[in-house]
Amino acid sequence: MARLLEKYKTEIIPKMMEQFGYKNRLRVPRVGKIVVSMGVGKALDDGTRLENAMRDLAIITGQKPKYTKGRKSVAGFKLRSGNRIGCMVTLRKRRMYEFLDRLINITMPRIRDFRGLPTGSFDKAGNYSLGLQDQYVFPEIDVDKVDWSQGMNITIVVENGSKEKSFELLKSFGMPFKRDRET
Repeated sequence: MARLLEKYKTEIIPKMMEQFGYKNRLRVPRVGKIVVSMGVGKALDDGTRLENAMRDLAIITGQKPKYTKGRKSVAGFKLRSGNRIGCMVTLRKRRMYEFLDRLINITMPRIRDFRGLPTGSFDKAGNYSLGLQDQYVFPEIDVDKVDWSQGMNITIVVENGSKEKSFELLKSFGMPFKRDRET
């Protein structure tokens, strides 16, 4: 069993049941899925960029990514509907908890001048989104094989959550949030 999943079942569920007054374990917020995506705008000019982004995303997540395509044609960006412009992976169950564990304990400390994650990135349903500037912060990526830096978006989808409950859940997992006075 993944380390964070075990922590969730043994420590976090009882703590949150007591904190929020739940009588049923199924009411406790839980992480439903994690979506990791890369938008590669330069893929329209150079097709190898998208292939390299797919390779890097597969190495980072341990799962084969799928292509994302443009929905609308935009003449200013030379984009036609149906062109491949990015890639994404949806992680669930064991892989999701392993990725979250690596993100919190290995990747976040490797970010230069990291002061914590902003607390204002929760949506109304309690989902948390963050962006990373480049893929070099993941230890799986070999810097010598990467031609250019590529950013990514990570969305943690929380079920049964609100902003406050999702914040407590992610904080219990060990997410390094900024303190209120710094926000």
